[in-house]
Amino acid sequence: MLSMNCRRAGFMVFALWASAGFAQSVDAGWAEDMFEKTKYDFGFVARGADASYRFKITNKYTQPVHISNTRTTCGCTAARPSKDLLQSGESAYIEVTMDTRKFTRRKDSNLIVTFDAPQPAEVQIPITAYIRTDVVLTPGMVNFGAIGKGTASQKTIDIAYAGRDDWKITKVESKNPHMAAKVVEKNRGNGRVDYQLVVDLKEDAPVGDLRDQLVLYTDDAKSPRVPVLVEGRVEAEITINPRSVSFGVVSSDENKTVNIVLRGRKPFTIEKIESDSGDPSFEVRLPKTSKPIHVLPLSINKPKKSGKFAERFTVTIKGMKDPIQFVARGEVLPTTAGK
Repeated sequence: MLSMNCRRAGFMVFALWASAGFAQSVDAGWAEDMFEKTKYDFGFVARGADASYRFKITNKYTQPVHISNTRTTCGCTAARPSKDLLQSGESAYIEVTMDTRKFTRRKDSNLIVTFDAPQPAEVQIPITAYIRTDVVLTPGMVNFGAIGKGTASQKTIDIAYAGRDDWKITKVESKNPHMAAKVVEKNRGNGRVDYQLVVDLKEDAPVGDLRDQLVLYTDDAKSPRVPVLVEGRVEAEITINPRSVSFGVVSSDENKTVNIVLRGRKPFTIEKIESDSGDPSFEVRLPKTSKPIHVLPLSINKPKKSGKFAERFTVTIKGMKDPIQFVARGEVLPTTAGK
């Protein structure tokens, strides 16, 4: 009787998984299917270079997915997820870094990602690299840091080669139209060649994270490519957070307030804030002073229109050509008082 009850319970659990879109979750294949790539080869990497790769993972299922652990099988690599809980449709990255300072030559590792929800699974991803001993980058990457939109910036790194006197870098490849790069030979002789890599980020670089890769092409017959990581962040003159604010559910006899934060690289003045519809239910206090951070209390006061809303607001900044916009969302329920 007990074994029959257990079989029935197991069947019911499987049926629930299948109804939620997890018919394939009877094995670990469901977890592997979320990864954009299931292996990665860094190729030939210079000694001291910052070598990292982000494995994209997307929750394709209706239930939340939880990453309980990430680890690697070699001390030459380390792994870190950008988040460990993914709602349905959400994406995240698991960043794997290769230590090119303590380790050299061919290194093989595995990224192991363990899940405990919606059910246990483990995914193993092979990673390989060949860390050169003859080419050294100092520092290990081109890092622009945070720069303001419309600002040009230049960074340099040193490239040292030990081997042939006639070794050459023949060209530098950049696929980013907002970035230009060149190499300048600094020294040659006694089996050593020194270059400087000069990278320019142009004024027209768009707002957002910069994560790119330059490729140095050399006259090496077996390993002509040397990748160089480029990172940074181009920041708008003024940022707003959040761009989409939620009031949640509001009753028609309720007042509710949320805060909008505007942050600038220098003090600024807000001239006006307008909503598309001009709905008088919304109220925001306009600050009178100039400062680098403004906290705007946005209120909805006893709204008369019931139903879902998505009200767009436009913020005009003194001396700034383009205004900033944000959206307030929520749902108004009619009051039931007196019924």
